[in-house]
Amino acid sequence: MATTIAISGKGGSGKTTLAALMVRALMGRSPKGVLAVDADPNSCLGRTLGVESEIVIAELRENALQRTPNSAGMDRPRAFEYGIQQAVTEAKGFDLIAMGRPEGPGCYCAVNNLLRKFLDDLSASYGFVVMDNEAGMEHLSRRTTNNIDVLFIVAEATALGVLTAERIAEAVRKLPISVREYGVVWNRTENGRDLDGLESFGYVPYDETLMEASMRGQSILEIGQDSSAHSAVVKILEEKL
Repeated sequence: MATTIAISGKGGSGKTTLAALMVRALMGRSPKGVLAVDADPNSCLGRTLGVESEIVIAELRENALQRTPNSAGMDRPRAFEYGIQQAVTEAKGFDLIAMGRPEGPGCYCAVNNLLRKFLDDLSASYGFVVMDNEAGMEHLSRRTTNNIDVLFIVAEATALGVLTAERIAEAVRKLPISVREYGVVWNRTENGRDLDGLESFGYVPYDETLMEASMRGQSILEIGQDSSAHSAVVKILEEKL
């Protein structure tokens, strides 16, 4: 089975950039490769990695909800599985799949059960799965996965960042899924600290290289190996995996 890594944090905390850095750091560490899952409705992970998904899971989910058995000669499970296979964007060193917008009105229970099953089956084909999540974690239990090996909560070392990290941790404790280990990665700072009941996994310093790459429209894969943020993420992953 794949090692499943989830990243969460409020908007603007830098979580998508760190998720992309983790994908980059894990490339080549397993012969089975890396699956990047963009589970944030804003869908920025692919762009940060320099690729775009032509098909998002939200479209498949809506189509599956409307599909009746044997419609178009294919039942719902087979059509959904085929759609997920088509939604995987292959890139050099990793693959990408994007979840897309949240659910609309209607009952998605049966569709989400199919989605969770097929995503788990897909994930088993990879050595690592890296999921970039929205700050609200409820979707993990509904439609993304059943188990997480490590959850990284990305936060800035401010009073608001601390409060957000604590709230995300509290939400994680209430999820009906297995999260083996979780803690905070402090972003854009030179130090970190443990909170009550919440371990610090390390810190990622402010990196001018990342800012310049973003301004030039470059992907994370194009920054140099001398990036201090890249080095910090590599160190964190080596300690936690």
